[in-house]
Amino acid sequence: MLPTRVLIVVCLLAACHADGFTLKEEEDFNQDVLGTDFLRRRLHPSFLCPDMSPSPTVPTSVEFVKAADVKVIAALGDSLTTAIGANGSTILSIPFEFRQVSWSIGGYGTYQNVITLANIFRLFSPRLLGPSPARTFHGQPTTVNETGFNFAVTGHNTLNVSDQIRHMIDTFKSYPGLSFEEDWKVVTMLIGMNDICDYCKDKTLFSPDNFIHYMTEALDTMMKEIPRTIVNVVQILSMKPLRDVQRPTLGCQLQKSFCSCLVQPEENSSELKELVEINTEFQRRLEKLLHGERFFKKDFAVVLQPYLEKAELPQLPFQPVGEKEVIETFSEPVKLLCPSKEHPYIYTRPRVESSAATLKRFSVPLMSLLSVFNSL
Repeated sequence: MLPTRVLIVVCLLAACHADGFTLKEEEDFNQDVLGTDFLRRRLHPSFLCPDMSPSPTVPTSVEFVKAADVKVIAALGDSLTTAIGANGSTILSIPFEFRQVSWSIGGYGTYQNVITLANIFRLFSPRLLGPSPARTFHGQPTTVNETGFNFAVTGHNTLNVSDQIRHMIDTFKSYPGLSFEEDWKVVTMLIGMNDICDYCKDKTLFSPDNFIHYMTEALDTMMKEIPRTIVNVVQILSMKPLRDVQRPTLGCQLQKSFCSCLVQPEENSSELKELVEINTEFQRRLEKLLHGERFFKKDFAVVLQPYLEKAELPQLPFQPVGEKEVIETFSEPVKLLCPSKEHPYIYTRPRVESSAATLKRFSVPLMSLLSVFNSL
């Protein structure tokens, strides 16, 4: 049996589209089904920028890293990152984790047919290490040849993420062709929604205090032990709208057992009100934790990506810290923006309020990526 909880999210996300292309339920993200015919489809226009080259020498400061300087991509999280049950249509698909099309690290195809963060970075850094190449079977042993650097584990709570980080560090240190000390790395981290799904079962273990404790512990470990790293911490979504999902797929039909703390309380009950307040508190506390320079040093930065905070389904903008968009709809087409001539680097410096006017002049984003939950 699958771990409980996040399939409720998957059933909502399975119907989203990008650039006018709707991923129909019957389209299976099984590589055997997609095959070479799918890879020949060009769903999105080519993306070229005036400058897609790396820096003349490897940068030593996190403030001067271009997209083309990134050599390694990785991901941490739960089933939203393992992409379990991605096609959402048949019972046979549910145990499969479609990591190859995971929104943050899927390496299947190219940007023109599968938009993922990894495939966009590949436009700038074609020899990028880490994109997930294949699907895996939930509950079975896997190797890095199957998962790539997707270290997410279906069913994990925030208290488990340090185990993923330890696995990631050990892999980085031993992986052929990866220079642990010299290569710039981008790690995307989305976790915490299982904590909310489990809150009513143990209000102490899955409290906002513990959520922040384990997040702090995880980020401290990465800052202390992994050089030349940019961490994208993705804000958790507001989960109450997921109660309204009525899609006739197996995942949606089973959502009450997968996230019972969210979907079982009556609409105006005190239990639901408490859970919504806890959801908001998770978001507020995470934003507070990452505000300022607590997790910033010369070769390391943590950047909060806030797009899930209010949106039902969002975009992932690489914009100046403190000026990132909060998207209200997922129906808009994919829009990628070239790095500006004035600031061709990934924005990592924490925003200082007094410098807001200065930053605004250079707020053209490095690139805007649709977080392809339609690939889940």
